[in-house]
This record gives sequence, C-alpha cells and structure tokens, in this order.
Amino acid sequence: MWAILYDRYGPPDVMRLAEQPDPTPEEGEVLVRLQTSGVAPFDAKLRAGRLQQHFTLNFPSTPGRDGAGHVMALGTGVTGCAIGDRVCVLAPREGGTAATLIACQRAAVVPAPPGLTPEEAGALMQPGLSAWIAIETAAIAPGMRVLVHGGAGAVGGLMVQLLRHRGAIVTATCRATNRDYVVALGAQRAIAYDTEDFTRIDRQDVVFDLIGGDVHARSYDVLRNEGQMVYLVAAPFEQRSERGITVRRAMVTDRPDAIAAVAELAHEGVWRPGVAATLPLAEIGEAHRRIEAGEVTRGRIVLTI
Repeated sequence: MWAILYDRYGPPDVMRLAEQPDPTPEEGEVLVRLQTSGVAPFDAKLRAGRLQQHFTLNFPSTPGRDGAGHVMALGTGVTGCAIGDRVCVLAPREGGTAATLIACQRAAVVPAPPGLTPEEAGALMQPGLSAWIAIETAAIAPGMRVLVHGGAGAVGGLMVQLLRHRGAIVTATCRATNRDYVVALGAQRAIAYDTEDFTRIDRQDVVFDLIGGDVHARSYDVLRNEGQMVYLVAAPFEQRSERGITVRRAMVTDRPDAIAAVAELAHEGVWRPGVAATLPLAEIGEAHRRIEAGEVTRGRIVLTI
C-alpha cells in the first residue's frame, strides 16, 4: 500500500508519500480500499505539533480521520458488511485515511450514503460526528433561536442543515463571500462577520461556538437569560450565573450511535457535506498549506486516492 507519513512535527513538507506493508484486518476489523480522504484543520494542527499536550503520536504517523472506499477483506467475527460494499470510515484520532488501505474497527465503518459522491462521502464522518453531538448536547427543539459560528465550514455547514431540519430558527456567521452559500444550506439569516457585528442580533436560545477566543467572549451578549452556550473549541469561558446561562462542552467521542446517526442523516438526505476542493493524495501538503493560510472556508478539502 501507499500512505502519507511523517516522522516528526513540523511544516507541511514533513509529510511524504511512502510504500508500506498492506495491513491485515484483525478480529473485529474491516479492511477498506480508500478512494477519498477528507483533510481537517485538526490534521494540520496535529502535524504541526500544536496538540501535543492533548494527543501523543507514534511516529511515523499517517494523517486523516475521514475516508470512503470499498470493503476489501473482513477480520474474524465481522458481520453486517460484505466485500465490495461502499463504505465511509472514521479512523482513530491518530489518523490513517491518507493512504490506499486502512483496517478499522467494525463500529467505525458504515454504509456510504448512495446519494453522496465519493468526495462527499470522504468528508462526512468527522464533521458530522461533531455537529450531531453538539446539537444533541443542546437538546434542540422546534422554534429555538440558534446562532452557529462558522456556518460555512465543514462542521458548521452540517449543523445549519440539521438544525433547520429540526425546526430551529438558524442564524449563522460566515465571511461575506459565503453568505449566499450559508443561506442555501438552510440558515434564515447569514451574518458576514468581516463586515457586520453579530452581537446586534436578537437574543438567542443557543449559541454554537466553533471558533473560540474573542468570538466566544462576545457571544454571551446575544444569549437570552437561561440560554445555552455550546462549544467545541477549548477557550476560556465563564458561567453567567446571574443570567442563568449554561455553558456546555460538546464531548465529541467516537460513539457508535453517533457514527450510525451521521450516516443515516446523509442517507435520508437531511444533510450533505461540503467539498471545498479536491487534490491528489500526493498533494496533501498543499491541502494543509491552504488550511493554515485560512483559504478553506467552505467544507473540506478532499484527497483522491
């Protein structure tokens, strides 16, 4: 097999394409021949060494959590899928989908929704998992007024689609160039954060903070009394007890129920992941460069394999 490897933390050029032994699926594992692999900001931060305090990598490491392809072989005890099935995979946090083959636990392999292209299928699982768990954390009900920061991104775009499906009144922040895109996803209102002040909107029941920092701090001003702040990005925060505001962290873990729900929602046509661009596997360094330069504002870059 061929895989992207890096032996140390550093800039994008530490990654290289190398030949490796083919993996053999162990008990409870599925071997997948990958066709596409999504590239996330998390991958770039991990490779750069910015997450060393949270995640320890064993070098050489292969990046990538999202992928899609076809089942090649089954380990003993595997049921519910067959050789040749088209599937989406969610690799462990240390990655592994920037390769031609990957062996994954059965629970991390789900049928690829038939309505998705291979590129979309390769960009579904990790952002979908984050979006689904965040929305479940807030216990969204029809009619709730919600603000999604970063509504054009991979996670934010899926959140906008699912929130609208569940009957929420959705406002989302994005760049001015992405306003029409975010409205097309389902937001009733899109606020261009580079030209408008989002704190001038009406009080919201829930804010989903996918940005952190100053955006997080300013977001309390748009929450109603007893509202909720749900965040994915670690940031300093405070409980606004005088107003009854609850701050909740969306604990994103690879829960089998969440993995299954992500695929089912795409199968039902409720949401569709955004694909910013496609690049060959060997050009993963360019994908990381674009992410670090802030050039990826709609969905994911997807590698074709």
